[in-house]
Amino acid sequence: QVQLVESGGGLVQAGGSLRLSCAASGLTFSAYTMAWFRQAPGKEREFVSAITWNGGIIDYPDSVKGRFTISRDNAGNTVYLQMNSLKPGDTAIYYCAAKYRAAQASMQNSYQYWGQGTQVTVSS
Repeated sequence: QVQLVESGGGLVQAGGSLRLSCAASGLTFSAYTMAWFRQAPGKEREFVSAITWNGGIIDYPDSVKGRFTISRDNAGNTVYLQMNSLKPGDTAIYYCAAKYRAAQASMQNSYQYWGQGTQVTVSS
């Protein structure tokens, strides 16, 4: 059974940093493209970042470019999202997702597995 478990969310002031983690089990982690999505209250879920099995990074949307960095540890079956210079607009539930192929990595419908999410709240 595939499980994706996010952690690292919390409450932070604007300008602060958080590092999210997603621990994966039940799949050959090193073969999967991993991604982060987020969903703010009243908004649709949006793509944040993705990283292919060999470390290739799918381009970040402008909303997070230069502030967020995705990385992965294949030995530890974990993907990370380093978030710096956080803004109130980054407040959302952040979800980890996994897919076997790299194509359409920004498309949420292409992902087979999802975590339960971790709340990130940025205060002004």
